Amino acid sequence: MFDRLRQQGYEIAVQSHAEAILEQDFPKAISDVEGALSNMQVPIAEIIGSGGGESKGTQRMRRALAERGWSKTNFEIKKTVNGVEKESISHEIDHVKAFEKGTLALEIEWNNKDPFFDRDLENFKRLHAEGAISAGLIVTRGTSLHDAMYEFVLRFAVSNGIDSMEDLERFGIRPTLRQQGQIRKRATREKNPIEFAAAWADQFVSDKYGEATTHWRKLTDRVARGVGNPCPLVLIGIPAGVVHFDETTPPEETVEAIRRAAIENG
Repeated sequence: MFDRLRQQGYEIAVQSHAEAILEQDFPKAISDVEGALSNMQVPIAEIIGSGGGESKGTQRMRRALAERGWSKTNFEIKKTVNGVEKESISHEIDHVKAFEKGTLALEIEWNNKDPFFDRDLENFKRLHAEGAISAGLIVTRGTSLHDAMYEFVLRFAVSNGIDSMEDLERFGIRPTLRQQGQIRKRATREKNPIEFAAAWADQFVSDKYGEATTHWRKLTDRVARGVGNPCPLVLIGIPAGVVHFDETTPPEETVEAIRRAAIENG
């Protein structure tokens, strides 16, 4: 299942017989998701410009799903006793599609706070228990993409000659006063200063794409603990290969030298 995505480096994990369910009853869903994700490209400038929020690449993926009939849906579950409504619960899912043999729900978590995974998984669990969905899918940053984010941002900084706050301003990047102070402190300290580009890249990634955001390890940790169980789940991790650089990208050895110096100097 999802062979095209696997070949492109996507991480795929399944839970509670989700693979058998999709392959047997929802082959069109597999085709839909592969079609929406397999051509995904995210220029590094969009990651920088998003400020850590949803990139335009992710928005394009959402549109690709919407074009295939995966639309935002609000599920409302009401319980009544002797005709009197006792409880009403609403669950909004970003991408839902009804098929002949059931309904699937899909959420994209490009860069939210990681508790959003709890929300998604619990929503899927409740909806599955009520018979509203047959399985849930979650798409998030894969291990390779999450781990490479600092290197990608640093490559952007080096290739564009970012060496000061004024250089950042040219790209519409405006760190807060607190962030500016942290960057300058590391770049100008007397003992073991690091390149401005490395100091800014580290601050940017730590603030916007840190460990407390939505990414593969945070998702699989929750699933391993049983969050969302027993809803059948398909987890999809976006690989580093979706990020693209233009012809101005500096040689890898240049970026690696700056990165190593920053690590050695703290």
